Amino acid sequence: MSNDGLYLQLFSVHGLVRGSNLEMGRNADTGGQVKYVVELARALGRIEGVRKVDLFTRLIRGKEYSSDYGQKTEELAENVRIVRIQCGGTRYIRKELLWPHLDEFVDKTLKFIKDSGDMPDLLHGHYADAGYIVKELAAFLGTPFVFTGHSLGRPKRHKLSESGMSDEDMNRKFNIDTRIAVEEEVLQRATFVVASTSQEVEDQYGMYDNHASGTFHVLPPGTDTVRFHPFYEDPQGSPEEIENVKQAQFYMNKELQRFLSDPEKPLILALSRPDKRKNIPGLVTAYGQDKELQAIANLAVFAGLRRDINDMDDNEREVLTELLLLMDKFDLYGKLAIPKRHDFEYEVPELYRIAARTQGVFVNPAYTEPFGLTLIESAASGLPIVSTDDGGPRDIIANCKNGALVNVSNTAEISAAIKEILIDPDRWRTLSRNGIQGVKDHYAWEAHGSNYLEKVRELPREPQARGDGDGERKRNPIGRRLAGLRRMFITDIDDTLLGDDAAVAEIGKLLREHRDRLAFGVATGRPREAALAIFKEHNLPEPDLVISSVGTEIYYGGQDLLPDHGWRSHIAAEWKPDRIVELLEPLDFLFPQEEDWRREYKISYFMEADVDRLARVHQVLTENRIRYTLIYSRGQFLDILPFRASKGKAIRYVSYKWNIPLGNILVSGDSDNDQDMLRGEMLGVVVGNHHPDLDKLRGLRHIYFAEAHHARGIMEGFEHYRFLKR
Repeated sequence: MSNDGLYLQLFSVHGLVRGSNLEMGRNADTGGQVKYVVELARALGRIEGVRKVDLFTRLIRGKEYSSDYGQKTEELAENVRIVRIQCGGTRYIRKELLWPHLDEFVDKTLKFIKDSGDMPDLLHGHYADAGYIVKELAAFLGTPFVFTGHSLGRPKRHKLSESGMSDEDMNRKFNIDTRIAVEEEVLQRATFVVASTSQEVEDQYGMYDNHASGTFHVLPPGTDTVRFHPFYEDPQGSPEEIENVKQAQFYMNKELQRFLSDPEKPLILALSRPDKRKNIPGLVTAYGQDKELQAIANLAVFAGLRRDINDMDDNEREVLTELLLLMDKFDLYGKLAIPKRHDFEYEVPELYRIAARTQGVFVNPAYTEPFGLTLIESAASGLPIVSTDDGGPRDIIANCKNGALVNVSNTAEISAAIKEILIDPDRWRTLSRNGIQGVKDHYAWEAHGSNYLEKVRELPREPQARGDGDGERKRNPIGRRLAGLRRMFITDIDDTLLGDDAAVAEIGKLLREHRDRLAFGVATGRPREAALAIFKEHNLPEPDLVISSVGTEIYYGGQDLLPDHGWRSHIAAEWKPDRIVELLEPLDFLFPQEEDWRREYKISYFMEADVDRLARVHQVLTENRIRYTLIYSRGQFLDILPFRASKGKAIRYVSYKWNIPLGNILVSGDSDNDQDMLRGEMLGVVVGNHHPDLDKLRGLRHIYFAEAHHARGIMEGFEHYRFLKR
C-alpha cells in the first residue's frame, strides 16, 4: 500500500455510468448498481488517507446516447473521476453479451495504468463481469482485489429454473454458465468479498462451491443524506441546487396531478426497473383487489424511463403492457399514476418527500432484493416502507425498525401491511422517525467508507504475485515489471539462441546484468512447457514472456505461466480448426505432427518442400473461404494458425498492451517462421547460421545479418544497434 495515500480503482463495466443525471431504469443494466458505484467513489475520495479514486466503466457512443458516455474521463470530485475504456466497439452492449470483450478491457486498462505511471493499491470489481476484469488485472499486477456481486448467477439460475426456463435458454439469453464459473473463480481468488447483508453471505453466496474459500465482510452501502433529507427539512446546497429541488417538487406534483383525481390522499410509491423480478404487477394487483385501500390512498408506479413501449426489450415491454392492462382491468384511472420519465438527480429524492408529506408509504414488491437502495433512500426521507421479506430488506428493517416485511406472492398480505401503516398516524410517525435515525446510524456513506478502508488497510503492503515464483517475482509481479520497462528483447530458441553452449552462458549473464532495464522473451514453435525446460537445462534466466506454438499462445512470468487471455480472445475470431482438418485430409502429402505439437490454435503437419504442394494447400483453404495464417519452415514444417496469429503479430500485440514502442524491441531469428517478426519497425537480427530462405530480407531497413552464429550472432546484433548501451 502506498505511503502517500491509497489509490483505489473501482470497476463497474455495464450500464450507462456518469456523474450526474443518472438515467436509472433506462435499460435493464442501468439500475441501483450504477448509483451505488458513483456514490461509493465519491465517498471514498472524501476519506483521509485516500489519494485518488478511479471508477472504470465502458465507453459508449451513439446518437441515441448522451455524449457524456463517450468522454474518456469525467471528474466527480477533486481526486475522483470516471475512466471510460473502449471495448467491443463503441455501441451499447447489454451485459450478457459483454463476455467476449472483457479481455480487451483488461488489456486497455493495463495500457492505461502504464501510461499513467500510477499503480493502484486496490482493485474492486462490481458484478461478475468486473469481477473477471479485476481478477485478471490482479494476476498481472499482484494487487489485492475486492468483489461485490450486487446480484449473483446461482440464485438467478434457481429462480429461472423454478419458472420453467431451460438451461439452454438461460445460456442463450444470460450466458449463465459463464457468469457462474467466473463468480466461482472470483470467490476463490478475491482478497475479500463485500456483501450488503448477512442473508446475502449465508443464503446467496452459500450456493457456491467456493463459498468456504471466500472471506466476507458485511458492509451495507450508504446513501446521500443531503439529497435524501427528511421531508420536513429545507433543501441544502448552492442557490442553483436549491432552485433545482424546488423545480423538481413543482414538476413531480404536476405530473402526479395529471393522473390522480384526489392527489391529497396518502401516496403509495413504487420505484424500480420494469423487470419481471421486481413484481410491480403484483403490487398493482394487490391495490386493485382492495377497494378499501383504493379509498384510503393513491398508487404511483415509476417503472424506469421510457419513450415508446415498442422500442423496449421483451422483458420490459411485457411488464409495462401488463401494468396498463391491470390499470384497465381494475379501473384504476384517477387512482394510479404511471409516469413515463423522472430525473434521478432531483426528482426522485423529491418523490420520496412528496409521498412522505402525504403520510404515504414506499413499497418494494420484488421477489428477491439483494439489498434495496430505494429502501434506505425512502427511509432517509422519512417515508415508512413495506418490502419483500427475501434478501437485504430483512437487515434494513431490523436496523431501522421503519416498516414491515411481507410475502410478496400474497397480494392480500401486501395490501394489509400497507393499510396497517396508513390508518395509524402514531405508528406512521414512529416509523418515519425510526427510518431517518436508522439511516444515520447504519447507512451513511461516511460509515461505509471508514469500515471499508479499515479492511483495506489490513491487507499486505507489498504486491503479491500469483503462484510459487521466486522472491524477486513475488515482490515485483510481471505486470508491474513490464509496466516499468521501455525495452524488450525477444528471440527464437532453436538454432538462434541455442547451438553454442559457451555463447548461451554469455548471453545469459548479459540478460541478468540488464534485467532491471530490459524485458526478455522468447518466440518459438515449441509448446510452452518445452520452451521453459530449455531455460532450466541451460541455466538461463526465466523469460518475462513466452510466445509459444508459433505465436498462438502468450504466457508471462516464467514458471508461473500466466496466460494472456486477451491474445487468445483476439486470435479466436473465425478460427475453424475442425473444418481445416476435414478439408486437408484428402491431401496425401500432408502428415500430421505428433499430438503434443498440435494446440488449440495451431494445426501442424510434416510436408516435403514443394511449391506446387504449398499452392494446393492455399487453394483448398481459400476456395472454402477459410481465413488462416500459413507458415512453412525448414523445408518440412507446415503450421496453420488463425488469420490474426503469428510470432510477429503476437509481438506487436505485446508492444501495444505494455506500451513498449516497436522501435525499442529487438528480435532475433534464423528461419522462415521468424520472418514476420523480423520485418517492420522492430530491430531485427538474423544470426549467421540462418536458413537460406531469409536471404530475401537482406537490404531491408532494421534487419541486421550477423556473421556470428547462434547466441553469439545475437550479441553481435546487440553491439550493432548499441541495444544494451541505450
